[in-house]
Amino acid sequence: MDSHLVRAVSPIVPSSGVVTLFGYGASASVERGHLILNDGIGMNRRQGRFARVRHGLKRLVVIGSAGMVTFEALRWLSDQDVAFVMLERDGRVLASSGPVRPSDARLRRAQSVALQSGIAMEIARELIDKKLSGQESLAAADLGDSRAAQLIASARTALKDTSTMENIRYLEAQAGHAYWTAWRSVQIAFPRTDLVRVPDHWRSFGTRVSPLSGSPRLAVNPPNAILNYLYALLESEARLATAALGLDPGLGFLHFDSRTRDSLACDLMEPARPQVDAYLLQWLRREAIRREWFFEQRDGNCRLMATFAARLAETAPTWGRAVAPLAEWVVHTLWKTTNKPPRRAAPATRLTQHHRRQAKGGTSTPKVNPPRPASVCRSCGAAIKSGKSYCVSCWVIVSREGIIEAAKLGRIAGHSPEARARQAEKQRQHAAAVKSWHPSNKPEWLTEKVFREQIQPRLAAITVPAISSALGVSQPYASLIRAKRYLPHPRHWQQLALLVRVSGN
Repeated sequence: MDSHLVRAVSPIVPSSGVVTLFGYGASASVERGHLILNDGIGMNRRQGRFARVRHGLKRLVVIGSAGMVTFEALRWLSDQDVAFVMLERDGRVLASSGPVRPSDARLRRAQSVALQSGIAMEIARELIDKKLSGQESLAAADLGDSRAAQLIASARTALKDTSTMENIRYLEAQAGHAYWTAWRSVQIAFPRTDLVRVPDHWRSFGTRVSPLSGSPRLAVNPPNAILNYLYALLESEARLATAALGLDPGLGFLHFDSRTRDSLACDLMEPARPQVDAYLLQWLRREAIRREWFFEQRDGNCRLMATFAARLAETAPTWGRAVAPLAEWVVHTLWKTTNKPPRRAAPATRLTQHHRRQAKGGTSTPKVNPPRPASVCRSCGAAIKSGKSYCVSCWVIVSREGIIEAAKLGRIAGHSPEARARQAEKQRQHAAAVKSWHPSNKPEWLTEKVFREQIQPRLAAITVPAISSALGVSQPYASLIRAKRYLPHPRHWQQLALLVRVSGN
């Protein structure tokens, strides 16, 4: 068999509890009690085999629709409390399922009449207030746009006096316009080798509204495409949270009823959006992104490559933790309006385990940061360690270029009128010192031979600043003396002898 026809099979390993399937022929099935996962592109395939114990799975994310999932696999995932999410690369949630608990009919009834009882206004106002608070903080601290932050703060203040859902939506839209305007100038870094293939409109965040759809859908540049995909992960986590708590994901408070979305999941997303935005903004300012992570369709729509989308899917548990306390707060707010026995216990906090921590003396939910995005060299685009800017090979070139550029700037600065005036004054001082010094001022024992053999070798143990301060010379000149590359004037010998503790005795 030809070597180039042999399939390269690599293992599937959960990252942050997430496994993402992509490519052609992806599948999930069960064999002898084990979950069998397969995916890949072409001859490069992956395979995973997971037992029911210590499997480490929290989410199974499928990107695209080319493949199959058996009923047995769905049952295996349900038994192990593993969420299943199916996404498109354009940011659409195709399907999601997760652990479902028996729901209290009184809770769902309170949810269905929330608009009539007035509790929907309280919930919507609180959710949007949290969202605007996050946007205001991000605009002021990270984007550095005080005007946008002030406009968002004004909308947040007016939110307290609103009495209709229309006013809440209007204030949210006004604040959103100011917020996304502050994002326009955020620059996107690509490796130097990728720049020739990067369209101009990909190099900044630009507008949040796509010219293809008149909305954020169908993004036309990488940062907006990434944001759409992260929001899709957040929406799927919001759906899972509502189902786990016994709420109806379709009965929302702020978003209109629609057959194409789950309105309550969209409501719960709003306060968590700034956390997703902050993650993306920090990434764009710290790391470069590769051109090969994206592809552009013929209409200009920017889409994510499957391998890159799989890397982003690893952040799903983070967004699940962000939306969990919001979902539980909504449940407890609705529970207050139900008719129940006086001693009826409050709904369980299944997502955050807040009640259990309180019973054990704990208070806050432990914070877990999302996985850091991939780091690539800003010159060639090769994968590098987190915290670095260049690979080893490019760092040598960049350092050399930096030294050459610094030398050019140094020569320019050294020939300026101010620098020449300082040099002339220093030369006059040096000439005056030499003229006023006489060889008789030097001790007879302090000869050039003594200096070279006894004093100069000991200067290696003295710091350059100490030599510079003792002689009243510049540090570059002092470093030449210390390195034995320059023989100082005899008038300095006695001071250097005192510095290294050499005397005529």
